[in-house]
Amino acid sequence: MLDIKRIRENPEEASKILSRRGAKVSLDSILELDARRREIIKEVDELRHQRKEQSDIVARAKKEGKKENQETSILESRNIGKHITELEQESQSIEEKLKDELLILPNFVHETTPDEDRVIREGSEKQEFDFEPRPHWDVGEALDIIDIQRAVRMSETRFVMLKGQGALLERALANFMVDLHTEESGYTEVAVPYLVNRTSITGTGQLPKFENELYRSRDEELYLIPTAEVPLVNIHQGETLSEEILPLKYAALTPCFRREAGSYGKDTKGMIRVHQFNKVELVKFSVPENSYKEMETLLADAEEVLKLLGLSYRVVLLSAKEIGFAAAKTYDLECWMPGEKTWREVASCSNCEDFQARRLGIKVRRKKGLEYVHTLNSSGVAVGRTLAAVLENYQNKDGSVTVPDVLRPYMSGLSRIER
Repeated sequence: MLDIKRIRENPEEASKILSRRGAKVSLDSILELDARRREIIKEVDELRHQRKEQSDIVARAKKEGKKENQETSILESRNIGKHITELEQESQSIEEKLKDELLILPNFVHETTPDEDRVIREGSEKQEFDFEPRPHWDVGEALDIIDIQRAVRMSETRFVMLKGQGALLERALANFMVDLHTEESGYTEVAVPYLVNRTSITGTGQLPKFENELYRSRDEELYLIPTAEVPLVNIHQGETLSEEILPLKYAALTPCFRREAGSYGKDTKGMIRVHQFNKVELVKFSVPENSYKEMETLLADAEEVLKLLGLSYRVVLLSAKEIGFAAAKTYDLECWMPGEKTWREVASCSNCEDFQARRLGIKVRRKKGLEYVHTLNSSGVAVGRTLAAVLENYQNKDGSVTVPDVLRPYMSGLSRIER
């Protein structure tokens, strides 16, 4: 949620920053509600002062035995109290409307977020082949480790089933990622709920704007998580943290569930755009002045996965129009897919600054007082998409797939996947 004070003090600048996202945003209603709310606060303070004066008059009249003065002041005090109640009810209604208006506004973009996507750097060279590489779904189906038809039959389109060494490869990737982040980079592993309540998923920014993209329980107001970012950020919902313990770093491996609204007809083959997938998620809580330094180390932690796997990748700084609703700045990590002859996103690293913390009431106690923390998140990385990248980049002419060295300990020493 945006800081209403920042909007109030410089609405032109706020509107200009928000417009960089490509949406037409009017702050007029928010400013009007805020102005009326502040008027009511001032008026209620004055009325309470008047009521106190009437109470003092009643006390003096009672002491002096002036009954008429008592009755007049008591009546006046009651009228003032009634007026205060009416104003407080109006104020509560305005607060709710103001909150609703603010909840649909995206985060302010950071000044270093560009207006066009920008490739920052590329990792290792693209894999060269002496044959025509195939897309991962062809590789997997030929090896009998990916079964899309049966997955569709038991569910619907955009579901995938892995079996045999394909399922083992996915588990190996996930365990390798979790071990790397916890043992080498100091993240605390957390096993989180896969269903969260409306408060939690509103706090991270998925609601109210993206309700159509979420899966919801029919009988309870619980939502299947679209990413482990949601429960991880909510670990400290409503808490005030000690400055000494920051930064906090959490990692979780979870399934993710997305309806992918608006994406039908796009990337319908394979494991790229599916309704259910596994992902390792990384989340950090930081003091504000250090959050962009923490963002660079967060990005480096995700990059390390791709480096150790020997995958060709690049880092893309996303434009203001492409970053997520809650993000102020975002890097994407994209892997080269030789079978598809395109780059595919496998991780997204974002700094949300205090946007989520304001929604969830997460603060840090400092010498100068309380401040909202900054929250950061990154895929560490998407398991299914990385599996697809491994199949495409490590495929051999005979149809087999070489297992990357770092994954072999997780696959009982298996060095090659064959039919």
